[in-house]
Amino acid sequence: MSPKSEYTPVDAASSNPLLFLLFSGLAWLVAAGILAVVAALQAHSPDFLSGCRFVTYGRMVPMAETAFVYGWLANAGLGLALWVLGRLAGEPLRAQNWALYGAGFWNLGVTGAIIGTACGDRTGFELLALPSYVQLLLFASYGAIAVCGLLAWSGRLRDLAFASHWYAAAGLFLFPWLLSIAHVMLFAAPVRGVEQAVVASWYAQAAWSLWLAPLFLALAYYVVPKLTGKVLPSYEFAALGFWTLLFIGGFTGGRHLLGGPVPAWISSMATVCSALVLFHLFIVILNLRGVLGAPGIAAKFIGFGLLAYVLSGLTDALTSFYGIALRTQFTYFEAAQKALALYGAATMVLSGGIYFALPRITGKAWFSGALVRAHLGASVLGVLVVLASLVLASVTQSRELLDPKVPFEDIVAHARGPLAGVVLGEVILLLGNVLFAANAGLTAARILNLSAPAAFSPPAALETPAS
Repeated sequence: MSPKSEYTPVDAASSNPLLFLLFSGLAWLVAAGILAVVAALQAHSPDFLSGCRFVTYGRMVPMAETAFVYGWLANAGLGLALWVLGRLAGEPLRAQNWALYGAGFWNLGVTGAIIGTACGDRTGFELLALPSYVQLLLFASYGAIAVCGLLAWSGRLRDLAFASHWYAAAGLFLFPWLLSIAHVMLFAAPVRGVEQAVVASWYAQAAWSLWLAPLFLALAYYVVPKLTGKVLPSYEFAALGFWTLLFIGGFTGGRHLLGGPVPAWISSMATVCSALVLFHLFIVILNLRGVLGAPGIAAKFIGFGLLAYVLSGLTDALTSFYGIALRTQFTYFEAAQKALALYGAATMVLSGGIYFALPRITGKAWFSGALVRAHLGASVLGVLVVLASLVLASVTQSRELLDPKVPFEDIVAHARGPLAGVVLGEVILLLGNVLFAANAGLTAARILNLSAPAAFSPPAALETPAS
């Protein structure tokens, strides 16, 4: 693989908005990790920082979620989606100022959301802990970023569209639609009663299935063939997997309302749709399974993330059945499912994408291969520790919640032991993310050093030890 085929004028000419989005995401990743550690400590020891009303547990959890989802995942996902669309277009990104200003206002909105949450402006909705007064700013800024992607899509040199095109376009253009519907039905002209729970569960699931998942799947479909050096097997089925996710994925959120005061058809439809989404997961792993044995750090991150994505979908389908939901609802198992999806799947794939893309954007090799490997080890270990601890806590809760003789205070006390493992896992993840951000910053700083080694001389030095 020649250097020219790797570091292209397209990458160099489009670097400004891409680097801004990626490094904004990394900054939010570290900030979210700090907030998550504090929230985990408060879950284990409720007295921790209980005297400061700005950082109580009820505010710290939505703050951490907002920083992670709208700070880290959104910035990194958008940056990598634009990079993929620019490369597939074969020309530098157009309307880069739109993307830059949009990214600036997006991060301003996320900052305002966190400050507002700390001051008590909580919404109480999962994955939508955004005060209503920042939602319109996020809507407009996201649209500005999407303009850049739209021009890359419409201006591509070939009429042929790939799976990466489909998923990137879905991630770019569906989120404003989702946010606008949720804003109107929950804030501007709020529906009443149980209808709010239905809308909120729909948004939380659609934000995952129709926004975050397409962003990292667009990256995976583009990067995996380059890592393996092979054409994707059974690629002709990729379109079926995409449309299955697009039409079915958003209707699985009703499983969270199983047994609640909602029409039975909502949870029943969610159960059926959760089973149908398994077809999408089968297509994804069928197409991208080659990355599991590919060399390189990027392949290891993406491979782990794809396995977590499939496992997340399987657990969603299983817990949509009443017999299983009876034992998992209202326990830490739902937190484990969220961690598996957002960190095990989305974060790991996007991290692998950054390890692949950043040397190609900057033209410089990673500063330290040791830091890259340390980040991989910390990420895998941290995810496993958090998941194991949450599942263990949920098993304890499930057994005792079904026993009317056990006081609720005892249930809370018995879960505190496993929650100490969550604190440990969050600390490990934070350490790995700090190493990740520091290594990325030092790598980008090499742009100013003309004598720094290029990323692809020799090409073998790129994938195995560093990227």
